[in-house]
Amino acid sequence: MTTSPFGDLDAYLALPRISGLAMSPDGSRLVTTVAELNAAKTEYVTAVWELDPTGVNPGRRLTRGAKGESSPTFTSAGDLLFTAVRPTEDDDTPPAALWRLSAAGGEAVLLAQPPAGIAAVRTARTAPAVVVAAALLPSAETLDDDQRLRKVRKDNKITAILHAGYPVRHWDKDLGPDQTHLFSLGDDGVLSDLTHRPGSALAEPDFTLSPDGRFAIATWRVAAPHAALRSVLMRIDLQTGERAVIAEDPGADLENPSISPDGTSVAFTRETVSTPQQAPRITLCRMNLQSGEWGELGADWDRWPASVTWQHDGAALLVTADDNGRCPIFRVGREDGEVTRLTDDDFSYTNVIGAPGGVIYALRTSYAAPPHPVRIDPSGAVAIVPCVDLPALPGELTEIVATTADGTRVRSWLVLPGGPGGQERSDSGIDPGGQERSDSGIDPGGQERSDLGTDPGGFPAPLLLWIHGGPLNSWNVWSWRWNPWLMAARGYAVLLPDPALSTGYGQQFIQRGWGAWGGAPYEDLMAAVDAAVADPRIDGTRTAAMGGSFGGYMANWVAGHTDRFRAIVTHASLWALDQFGATTDGAYYWAREMTPAMAQANSPHRFVGAINTPMLVIHGDKDYRVPIGEALRLWYELLTASKLPAADDGTSPHRFLYFPAENHWVLAPQHAKLWYQVVTAFLAEHVLDERVEFPEALG
Repeated sequence: MTTSPFGDLDAYLALPRISGLAMSPDGSRLVTTVAELNAAKTEYVTAVWELDPTGVNPGRRLTRGAKGESSPTFTSAGDLLFTAVRPTEDDDTPPAALWRLSAAGGEAVLLAQPPAGIAAVRTARTAPAVVVAAALLPSAETLDDDQRLRKVRKDNKITAILHAGYPVRHWDKDLGPDQTHLFSLGDDGVLSDLTHRPGSALAEPDFTLSPDGRFAIATWRVAAPHAALRSVLMRIDLQTGERAVIAEDPGADLENPSISPDGTSVAFTRETVSTPQQAPRITLCRMNLQSGEWGELGADWDRWPASVTWQHDGAALLVTADDNGRCPIFRVGREDGEVTRLTDDDFSYTNVIGAPGGVIYALRTSYAAPPHPVRIDPSGAVAIVPCVDLPALPGELTEIVATTADGTRVRSWLVLPGGPGGQERSDSGIDPGGQERSDSGIDPGGQERSDLGTDPGGFPAPLLLWIHGGPLNSWNVWSWRWNPWLMAARGYAVLLPDPALSTGYGQQFIQRGWGAWGGAPYEDLMAAVDAAVADPRIDGTRTAAMGGSFGGYMANWVAGHTDRFRAIVTHASLWALDQFGATTDGAYYWAREMTPAMAQANSPHRFVGAINTPMLVIHGDKDYRVPIGEALRLWYELLTASKLPAADDGTSPHRFLYFPAENHWVLAPQHAKLWYQVVTAFLAEHVLDERVEFPEALG
């Protein structure tokens, strides 16, 4: 029996992490990126790895830069491009530059290094066109001018930004003063600006090139009433830089463009602008680039397309969409919009690539395995493409279904521990090599099994309710930050429910919770917990609730509405909705749902006087999506207005874990380790009645 890495935080943090996938136009080469922990254990360094498309030979590392490489893509000639930060004697932290590894071999060659670095790279399928996204200061006319202006700001230690519009922040980044442009890369290595004075239109660069390299189509953000933004599709000529809006809808955002292999069509997503009464809806669209006409494909398909690409021959679209706790690949007919599910397992798929011969490559993930590359043959057979080993799991993944008072079906993933010590289970649904086992708790058709197969060691287990963020989201992919196996290795069962507002269950399931966060979502969560604790392997007297972002909001709401949990962990959470709505980084988006009446009815802070449960509050100061003011107010009101206030001597059962340099997620490995150490110590005290010391690294 092999010891699982989930029983040791250092071993867990050292696990390599795969992301991204790229294939050469002829289908002969396949690459991904693998992030590994540096020697100091303070950051992950990403390298490009080459994989065997046939799935026979092991993967091999191609790049070994000290600061890592990312964003690999192939040119039409088969050369590999990537971005990298390569320190020199004169500059320890240069901007990310574009490099090329020739298909013929040899050392990597520097192609371009604009002053602000490169944010994205796109190539044409059949032409030598390369376009990069890079930022310029608004008054700079050239890259040389941009270099001069940046030096002026740096030399004078100027960080001030003068805004004339909204937004001013995004997630953990201050926007401005520079603006993202698109540049074409000439044969002589010169970058030519294609998007003069774009403003904030390309703040999150999302663009694609026509196969013949004549034009690009980009998601282009334009101003809308009430300090909002909306997205249109912009065509940009790669020779002249001339641009024109080719598709717009005042009532929707048009995004994720993907041009067909023959260059005659562009597929994209359309997300309706929500209202206080109506949730958004995302549909798939296709435009005929010759006539300019466009419309929806599969309009009756009650799922939200998450990613869009084309089959290699252009006969159909390959689309992923959340579906009942999974995210399969679907084939959508180019003309008729007929939807056919191509993958029928318990996984979620990303980075889908249509290869020659009808083969599909993708990254596949679930709570049974971290992302790993796979090959899907035209027959539907799925095979793992060797890269890095998948970790052994300290328990089993299964699912349960609860029925609410109104008859709604609420499904959840349930992680069950394999017993004390965090040992790998021999009856796990996926073996250490990553192959599906026929004795999984879920059969290939996705049906619940009654023979969960967990051995009795360590049961009944304490239960942790984990509430996902979003709220328009689903527990259907592996998470390195919120990983239930770390808790399973410590003997906990972890419940991962998809309550109202979750994606993958149809539009009405989302609508049930729209504008009523404290209603159906809360009721669904409690129904899921009731179903879990009815299992004799779960100890219903030892339970806790945890959530981050919207999940943190729900954790706060739970705290004010029930005493059934022994402890509650709330991370990056919304507390006072009237305060949150105007201070978050995209206030216009939340204002579409969060009217004053909705905020008043659904704000957790109004129920602080009912909180009788010890709470661990966690927040990063650089969180602009849920600003730190939410945690500061929650912390003060917990200590002064809850049923468990601070004593006269200042002591309290509550705790506040504050990260001055972290953002919404807490990403630095050393901080992620502290996060879990504090969480497990807090839960041990209140759920297991054990005294565990907090880490000495906290001082």
